[in-house]
Amino acid sequence: MADSDPGFNPSLKHLQQRSLQAVWHPCTQMKQHEQYPLVPVARGQGVWLYDTDGNRYLDAISSWWVNLFGHANPAINAAIRDQLEKIEHVMLAGFTHEPVVTLSERLKRIAPGSLGHCFYASDGASATEIALKMSFHYWLLCGKPRKNRFVSLQNDYHGETLGALSVTDVAIFKETYAPLLRPCTHVPTPDWRYAESGESAHDYALRAAVALENHLAKHHDETAALILEPLVQGATGMGMYHPVYLQRAREICDRYQVHLIADEIAVGFGRTGTLFACNQAAIAPDFLCLAKGLSGGYLPLSAVMTADTVYQAFYDDSTARAFLHSHSHTGNALACRAALATLDIFEQDQVIAANQKKAAYLNTRAAALASHPKVRNFRNCGMIWAFEADSNEPDFAAKCFQAGLQQQLILRPLGNTIYFMPPYVITEAEIDHLIDGSLRVLDAI
Repeated sequence: MADSDPGFNPSLKHLQQRSLQAVWHPCTQMKQHEQYPLVPVARGQGVWLYDTDGNRYLDAISSWWVNLFGHANPAINAAIRDQLEKIEHVMLAGFTHEPVVTLSERLKRIAPGSLGHCFYASDGASATEIALKMSFHYWLLCGKPRKNRFVSLQNDYHGETLGALSVTDVAIFKETYAPLLRPCTHVPTPDWRYAESGESAHDYALRAAVALENHLAKHHDETAALILEPLVQGATGMGMYHPVYLQRAREICDRYQVHLIADEIAVGFGRTGTLFACNQAAIAPDFLCLAKGLSGGYLPLSAVMTADTVYQAFYDDSTARAFLHSHSHTGNALACRAALATLDIFEQDQVIAANQKKAAYLNTRAAALASHPKVRNFRNCGMIWAFEADSNEPDFAAKCFQAGLQQQLILRPLGNTIYFMPPYVITEAEIDHLIDGSLRVLDAI
């Protein structure tokens, strides 16, 4: 049967070889696949991914933190099929369509505070770029061109396009491209792992906020915005912090007339235990960046929501005052329908309450994991769990990934940090599989 035939079902090894010859995989040293083979995925169902030989793996990381309600979710599938018969995509400059309007209206209703219009793109880094450009441009329109610098948290990650990378503080991604980036100040992280002995997460967050205030007191005239990942800093090991930091950051930004950009690309839509992480601090940002779970993890879709004061600053007869930024697939109709189906599931299935019960069950089952002699800093925030594995292995992450596959688990550590961010449809039996398999992985390496 020819490769071009839609019924062609290549062997696992054949697909691995073809991929290595044709695909440059993301965030990957390709030479490592000489030792660690790719996993060719044929299909998915719920929390499970199946390879071309029929082996199954529990997707404990939601396929890079995107999948909320399982692979091949019937409700989201049906919404996309329905939309496909109407309009798959139309440019959003000069045109509009029902899915993008309805999604924008619903996001406005559920977002914290009184955030208004939605500006759409395709991925998280693009959302970061949009928020940074909007913030700078707003201050320019207000006659404050000196406000063109940004502040972010130590260890924050906001994407890998040049603007997003400028406000990121992850050396392995950033150092090579330093000559291309704008300068950014990184203030101390409120991540409680940095607290002194005997210092509570709450008190350490307040101490970190003092450093933020000290910086803005001196540099607010040249600072457009503070951008941060609320409650959980993802790429540097799921660093978690107390909501009081968000409260203080909001107060400090208001005092010094600095925008607050909340990057909820990874932590939005229930990941931290509330629909949005900012809800736990009862604050609203000036810009809210959304992606990943926005479409249930189905299709590339991101959005930036902002305060009406920002929108109104661009509203003018002059085209030069417009926000002249665009993406070809902005507001894609198929992606918007997937997002609407995702919001339907949240409303109809009382997802946040159900997740609280699942999190409690997982925490109970994970007692043996938390007390394991190789485990440090076991922590949980909503539907995110993480811990450091006590290992000196230089290629720990790769070995952990391979050991996980042997236990029918997809684990992709961040350095020595093993984390769980499973789809919300995970059952108690599947949680048992996750915990028991993770214990065996720790013992194996």
